[in-house]
Amino acid sequence: MTAGGIDHVVTSGVFSLDGQDFDVDNNVWIVGDDREVVVVDAAHDAAAIAARVGDRTVTGIVLTHGHNDHINAAAELAERTGAPIHLHPSDRMLWDAVYPDRAPDVDLADGEVITVAGLDLRVLHTPGHAPGAVCLYAPDLAALFSGDTLFKGGPGATGRSFSSFPVILESIKGRLLGLPEGTRVLTGHGDETTIGAEAADYDAWVTRGH
Repeated sequence: MTAGGIDHVVTSGVFSLDGQDFDVDNNVWIVGDDREVVVVDAAHDAAAIAARVGDRTVTGIVLTHGHNDHINAAAELAERTGAPIHLHPSDRMLWDAVYPDRAPDVDLADGEVITVAGLDLRVLHTPGHAPGAVCLYAPDLAALFSGDTLFKGGPGATGRSFSSFPVILESIKGRLLGLPEGTRVLTGHGDETTIGAEAADYDAWVTRGH
């Protein structure tokens, strides 16, 4: 396990929505200790994720939203590990497009706390990129797993079905920017940032639009 209880693997595949396909690299976050972990976003390659987990117990597969590139390895990873899949119910239509014959195991709820290896991950419902998008705040790690809600340089994309730029701005302003400025923002794609760095640019995002 890397220092601070956070491990990481990058997987590659295709994001598909609204009849278009895009090649993407996804960050898969593995949170816990040397005994047990949760996997945040099971993307593209269950074998690569399982290899990174090793002999640790996976207590949950937590999905930040239902876009196919964040969930398309979830069912296989669940079969390999026996871990339940957690998804916010507002993204069920996105899930069903990938897995019409298999439901998620657990509905995520705003404010709930998922505990692994003595660490708390607080679920923050942050719609906008998708209706059921969530972020996971780990105060003991000074980290936020932001999925596709917040990136280095701005909010997640909102130009496709089930998304809204005003809604994602409100989610970020109301749910995320009040976190401590030094909080690491560990994103669904690309490089990490901090809450403070992104808060400084909020007014520019509003003006620029998306």
